[in-house]
Amino acid sequence: MMRITGGIWRSRRLSGPSRHMPLRPTPDSMRERAFQVLGSDVVDAAFLDLFSGTGAVGLEALSRRAATAVFVEQHPAAVRLVRKNLAQFPEVGERTTVMCLSALAAVRRLARSGEAFDIAWADPPFPTWQDGAEALAAAFAEGVIRPKGIACLECPERADIGELPDGFTVERDLGGGASRVAILSWSEEQ
Repeated sequence: MMRITGGIWRSRRLSGPSRHMPLRPTPDSMRERAFQVLGSDVVDAAFLDLFSGTGAVGLEALSRRAATAVFVEQHPAAVRLVRKNLAQFPEVGERTTVMCLSALAAVRRLARSGEAFDIAWADPPFPTWQDGAEALAAAFAEGVIRPKGIACLECPERADIGELPDGFTVERDLGGGASRVAILSWSEEQ
């Protein structure tokens, strides 16, 4: 069973995927470490949860006082799971949006509507982890992540994050176990 690791909903349980769903939720311990590093940057932030799966990452951000969260997931069964988990927290109602789109399609739609985020988290399927890096690069390039915003990319421990698209700087690399979270900044001048 998954749980929220900190903030106002600390220890609240979340529904996880069934055995038949091909989701790999971010482990509680990895989420906790990453959000400790993000610290006060989460407070009052607009948070974008790409490849949201269960919605645990975006809910973690809201628990730690993010102002809003947008959940992006392209698989309808996972979208239903995100909505199920959000239903446990009716107080977030108007502060959340769920989009059933691919990450790149969502970035394009968010760019057209002029939405911008302080923090974005991408947790793509590990066999195609580069899709998360591409979505984050597009989000920065389109202004969907603010210029001084933070991007978090979850990927396999063995992933070569030195091969990220031009413009990214790895600020922190939280490895451990089968996965890692790279906390990234962006500069077009590189």
